[in-house]
Amino acid sequence: MEKNKDVIQLERESVIPILKPKLIMNLANLIEHTSDRAEFLKLCKRVEYTIRAWYLLQFEDLMQLYSLFDPVHGAQKLEQQNLSPEEIDVLEQNFLKYLFQVMEKSNFKIATDEEIEVAHSGQYLLNLPISVDESKLDKKLLKRYFAEHSHENLPDFADKYVIFRRGIGIDQTTDYFFMEKVDMLISRSWAWLLRKIRLDRLFLRKSSIRRKKEPKKDEEIYAVDKEGDDLFVERIRIENMEIRLRNMLSKITIQEPTFDRIIVVYRRSSAQTKQERGIYVKHFKHIPMADMEIVLPEKKNPSLTPMDWVKFLASAVVGLATLGGSLEMPQADLWVIFAILSGVIGYCAKIYFGFQQNMAQYQNLITQSMYDKQLDSGKGTLLHLCDDVIQQEVKEVIISFFILMEQGKATLQDLDLRCEELIKEEFGESINFDVDDAVQKLEKMGIVARDSIGRYYCVGLKRANEIIGTTTEELVLKARQGVVNS
Repeated sequence: MEKNKDVIQLERESVIPILKPKLIMNLANLIEHTSDRAEFLKLCKRVEYTIRAWYLLQFEDLMQLYSLFDPVHGAQKLEQQNLSPEEIDVLEQNFLKYLFQVMEKSNFKIATDEEIEVAHSGQYLLNLPISVDESKLDKKLLKRYFAEHSHENLPDFADKYVIFRRGIGIDQTTDYFFMEKVDMLISRSWAWLLRKIRLDRLFLRKSSIRRKKEPKKDEEIYAVDKEGDDLFVERIRIENMEIRLRNMLSKITIQEPTFDRIIVVYRRSSAQTKQERGIYVKHFKHIPMADMEIVLPEKKNPSLTPMDWVKFLASAVVGLATLGGSLEMPQADLWVIFAILSGVIGYCAKIYFGFQQNMAQYQNLITQSMYDKQLDSGKGTLLHLCDDVIQQEVKEVIISFFILMEQGKATLQDLDLRCEELIKEEFGESINFDVDDAVQKLEKMGIVARDSIGRYYCVGLKRANEIIGTTTEELVLKARQGVVNS
C-alpha cells in the first residue's frame, strides 16, 4: 500500500513482558530432575515472599502520603492534620520521591523532548493540533522536585507535568478512510500547484522541516525488527500511500507504534482563594505515539491553526489574483477560469470540512481514552505500580539465579547476556535485561556470591531454600490448611 516505508528506531525496554507463572513453569520444565524442579518452585515462592516483605514498608509510606494529596479526599485529611504550609511542602516532596523511585523500579522512563518529537512526526487517527492550557496547571510542585533531584533529558514541560512511558506495541486500524484519502489527494495536488507557481517554499516550509526530523528509514526493515540492539517499528500512513484505484476504493490498514503504558503526573493550578494540593496520577494503556496528545492534562479546545488561516486566505488571494489576470486577457478561457475557481473553492472546503471531521474524530478519541485507554487513576494506579515493581524484580531474580544454576559461574556482563539470550530463545522476546539490581538482591538474600576473580556463582537449590528459610506466608498457609483439615 505504502509509497515508501517509514520506520522509527527505539531503544529496547528493560521490562520483562512474560507473565510470572508462565516464566516459572517454563524454566522449571527445563530442569531435568523432579526433585530439583520441586525445590526450584519452592525457591521461586520464597523469593517472591521475601521481595514483597522488603517493599512493604516503602509501599505503605507511599500510599499514606498519597492519601494526603488525593484530589478527591486529600484536602479533608490535610485539614485534620493541622500542618503548616512548609510541613505540607516537605510531605508532598517526599511523596514525589517515593513515586519516582517506584516508577524507576517499574521500568518506566520519563518521555524526553526527542521521543515526543519522534512521536509527533507522524499522524495516525488524531489530526488536530492539541495543546495544553498551561494557565490551568501548577508550575511549582514539579519544578521544586527537579531542582532537588536532577534528571537527565527532562522535557521542556517538566515543570508542569511529567509523562512516564513503558513498553512498545503496535496498533493497526483497518477502514476505507475515504475523507482522509481525499484530503491526501487534495494536499498532493495543492503541493503540485504551489511548485508550478513557485510558492512551495512559502507554504510547504513547515512540512519540509518535519521531513528533516523524520526518523531513519530502511527499505530492508518490515514492521518490527528485534535482531539488533534497538527496536525498529514501521509506521504505515495514508500520507505515504501509493495512489492506485484499488487503494482508493478498498479498505486499507494503517499502523502506528504504541506506548504500552503511559502515566501522567500533574497538579492543577491554585485558585486565588485556596491553594491546590491535589496531585493527579493517571494511567493509560496502548496509546499510539502519533496520538499522544490525548493523554495531555487540561487540553485546550482545538481550533484552526494560524497556518490554516494563512493557507485559507492566501488561497483566496492567489485564486482571485489569477482569476483577475485571466479575465483581463483578450480571449479568456472559460475552462481555465473554472479550473482556478474549482481549485480555490475545493482547497478552502478541504480545510473547513477537514477540520470538522477531525473535531468529530477528536471527540471520539477522547471518549475512547476515558473508557478504553485509561486503566486507572490515583490510588489504583499506585497499587498497579507497587505490584509491577514486585513482579518485575521477582522475574529478574529468578532468571538470574536459574542461569547461574544451569550454566555455572559468570561475570556480570556474561550473566546479563545469558539472561537476554534465554528470554529470546525460550519466549521470543528481546529486552535490555537489568542484571545489576537482580544480582544485588540475590547477594542480599545470601544465595549468590562472588569468587576471588569476581565471577558470580549460586548455592544449590536445597541450600538456597534453607538460607531464605520458611517465610511468614508459608506459616500462614500451613496454619490455614491445618484449620481446614481439622
